[in-house]
Amino acid sequence: MLQGARLTTWELKKKGIDVTLICDSMAATLMRKRRIDKVITGADRIATNGDTANKIGTYNLAVLSHYHNIPFYVATPLSTFDFKIKTGRDIPIEERPAFEVTELFFKRPIARKDTKVFNPAFDVTPHNLITAMVTDKGIIKPPYRKNIERIISKERLND
Repeated sequence: MLQGARLTTWELKKKGIDVTLICDSMAATLMRKRRIDKVITGADRIATNGDTANKIGTYNLAVLSHYHNIPFYVATPLSTFDFKIKTGRDIPIEERPAFEVTELFFKRPIARKDTKVFNPAFDVTPHNLITAMVTDKGIIKPPYRKNIERIISKERLND
């Protein structure tokens, strides 16, 4: 839903961070030209093995980053870790309504009414594509299962 253009750019500008908005499909070309030196994304849910669910398109960026040897970081609070979920395969993925991609800003159709639509809200990035996780309680590096448990256990002791 254009979250990067509508929300992320606003948040970064408000913090005084230089922002250049691009379309998702431009990332590969910019990576090949070495115009991107790191990728930082958020997370909506993280499994105990480090697999991470985030807005659709995050997995694409992780694969591209891996191919181009660009570090791929996940910035997230500890509250996104779900210890009931062992791997990314167990993370439920919400499907969004078709009109979000068939209508222009929910007002004008841009696709035929009979167009089939697949519109998942999230995708899952496997832990082996993630360089490190930056949390509110420290940086977590591979091996994720062990280090996630370590930082969460440490946090529980401080509560």
